[in-house]
This record gives sequence, C-alpha cells and structure tokens, in this order.
Amino acid sequence: METNSTPIINEDSRGLSGLGGWLILVQIGIYVTMVMFILQFVTYTLPSFQPETWHRLTSVDSENYHPLWGPILVFEMLYNVLVFFFCLFILLNMYQRKARLPRLMIIFYSTSLGIAIVDTLLLNMIPSIRDLEEVSSLKDVFRAVVACAIWIPYFITSERVRNTFVR
Repeated sequence: METNSTPIINEDSRGLSGLGGWLILVQIGIYVTMVMFILQFVTYTLPSFQPETWHRLTSVDSENYHPLWGPILVFEMLYNVLVFFFCLFILLNMYQRKARLPRLMIIFYSTSLGIAIVDTLLLNMIPSIRDLEEVSSLKDVFRAVVACAIWIPYFITSERVRNTFVR
C-alpha cells in the first residue's frame, strides 16, 4: 500500500484572515462616512452655493460677509466630493484584498484628523459662527483623534490585516 508523502497544508495555518472580525466595523464606518458626506453635501454644501446664500455670505456689502466664507465653502465642497470617491476607492481595494489597503486606511484616518483640525481653525476665524460651531467642531476633532488612535495601530499591527490584504 502506497502513501502519499505530500503533506496536507492547512490553509488556516497562516492565522486570521478575511474581511471579518474588526474589519466589519471598518467597513460599516466607511459606508456610514459615505452616507454622512452625501447628506452633508445635499443638506449644507449645495444650498450654500445657491446664488442668494452665496451672495449673502461672500458679498462685501452683506452683513454676513466674511472674506473666509468663499474659500471655506469651496474647500468643504471639494473635500466632501474627494472623500466620497476616496471611500469608494478604499472599498474597491478592500474587497479586492489589495496590499495597499492598510496604507490607504492610514491616509484616510490621518487626513480626516488633519482636515477636522483645519476646518475647526478656519471656522473659528469667522466671528458670527465661532460660538455656534465650537462644540461641534471640537467633537469632530475628538472623534478623528479617537479613530486615529484605534484604527491606525490596528492597520499596522493586525494579523488579520496582514493576512488578508496580500494581493
């Protein structure tokens, strides 16, 4: 009787892999981010570019005028559009299990923190909204700091991430 001398390789020997575990929360977070940016874009950004609103905020003869309104509104519109498409790119890379995904996620979380800080600083330069936005902006910065503190180390050290994103 002959025996096959080829060892059976257990595919699970490399450890955790796949889009399960904590990566489920990451996926949910990306989808929620995309929905939130669509809602923000439709609710706040697009109305800001309506001629009446734009004139009220960016015209020198308006009582609501501030020289930063125009650049801030354009900056936020561009940021919202770019983040939405970057989220799509992240999901595409995630489901294709591309090796670059951990770097993309680190860029995503770091950029989100940087933009939250810049947005807060810019908005606080406009006196008419400084008091209204202070609490909301600080919450956004705090949320981004927490996300960075949790997810950047996860994408750097996780066995599941290392074993999943290999293509």
